[in-house]
Amino acid sequence: MSDRPLAAYVAVTAAYWAFMLTDGALRMLVLLHFHRLGFSPVQLAYLFVLYEIAGVATNLSAGWIAARFGLTSTLYAGLTLQVAALLALTLLDPGWTIGVSVVFVMLVQGVSGVAKDLAKMSSKSAVKLLAPKGGDGLFRWVAALTGSKNAVKGVGFLLGAALLGVVGFVPAVLAMAAVLAAILAAVALKMPAGLPRGRKDARFTEVISKNRNINWLSFARVFLFGARDVWFVVGIPIYFYAVLSDGTEAGDRLAFFTIGSFMALWIILYGAVQAAAPRLLRAKTRSTDTLVADARRWALALTAVPALLAALVWAAGAPTPWLTAAVVAGLLAFGAIFAVNSALHSYLILAFTNDKRVTMDVGFYYMANAAGRLIGTVLSGASYQMGGLPACLGTAAVMVALSAWGAGRLKPAARPAAV
Repeated sequence: MSDRPLAAYVAVTAAYWAFMLTDGALRMLVLLHFHRLGFSPVQLAYLFVLYEIAGVATNLSAGWIAARFGLTSTLYAGLTLQVAALLALTLLDPGWTIGVSVVFVMLVQGVSGVAKDLAKMSSKSAVKLLAPKGGDGLFRWVAALTGSKNAVKGVGFLLGAALLGVVGFVPAVLAMAAVLAAILAAVALKMPAGLPRGRKDARFTEVISKNRNINWLSFARVFLFGARDVWFVVGIPIYFYAVLSDGTEAGDRLAFFTIGSFMALWIILYGAVQAAAPRLLRAKTRSTDTLVADARRWALALTAVPALLAALVWAAGAPTPWLTAAVVAGLLAFGAIFAVNSALHSYLILAFTNDKRVTMDVGFYYMANAAGRLIGTVLSGASYQMGGLPACLGTAAVMVALSAWGAGRLKPAARPAAV
């Protein structure tokens, strides 16, 4: 393989890393800052709802936009919009009412949601076009991109919590905007050739996939990511805050650092396992057909973890040190198994599509991903408010079971549908 595809892959990965660092930090900044201001779990969930709705709409159209105007255009647009969203957050006025603040942050998060999914679709589609065609090259390249991205996002969670505790909300947001703008300029100046420039005959109606496997994989993706976010977005941070904070400024600072550290560790573990998934699954010596069958088996294995944790937390009642340790260990186990599921999905969507349809099929698939995050985000605030952490985890178990059912509908020996 020539150095040009590799150089393009490195440039795309670097841009995606920079984006995900700020994305993880921004989520933690917004969540902890507004929780400290007195927002309820449902109000906190609302802050992220438009972010996820924007992701659904963006992915539906981004594949067509990339097919028509090229992947570099959508990648640069995603980075630019994220800088704009970060700068907009600095305009937030502490004197505004909670209602006005919620609406403003929802709108800004909506812009960030558009930015995220433009960058994600561009990066994942690029892997299909740039990766080696033989052996497990595609699986290795997509696992490396996705795994490293999640590790970087985990560092972002820790960075966001640390910046909030040390310098405050506005200086933290300004610093992230400046760094991302500098990286965008560097990548735009140095991006090598290798990505397609687009085709003017691309039709928007091509976005809807006719490939049965892509549709069922997208169904499974909805419930897989919904099962994560139903406890991850609001439930666990607020649960840990209630356990760790004593209401003082020093207690809040300790809680912020601890929550940020846990979420960073979870995401970094998730990313590391994703990157190692081709080796864990022995993908180099196994066919795509056997990996299709693995998708259901790994989802079924994941179902047991939140179900057991929900029963444990419910039976224990009040939080205790041993219960908190058990929850942390159980959620880390969830992260490891979840990572294998996610890596399998990320490989299969690229294996099921073809070069001509890649941006549209990937966009459709990540529309399902965003829909799952949206459902999980809404249910995270609602389920925590109604039944605390056990309700979040019980809902997660049901959603993983639905994901396993969808993965079980995938057919072996699938080939990309004709356009």
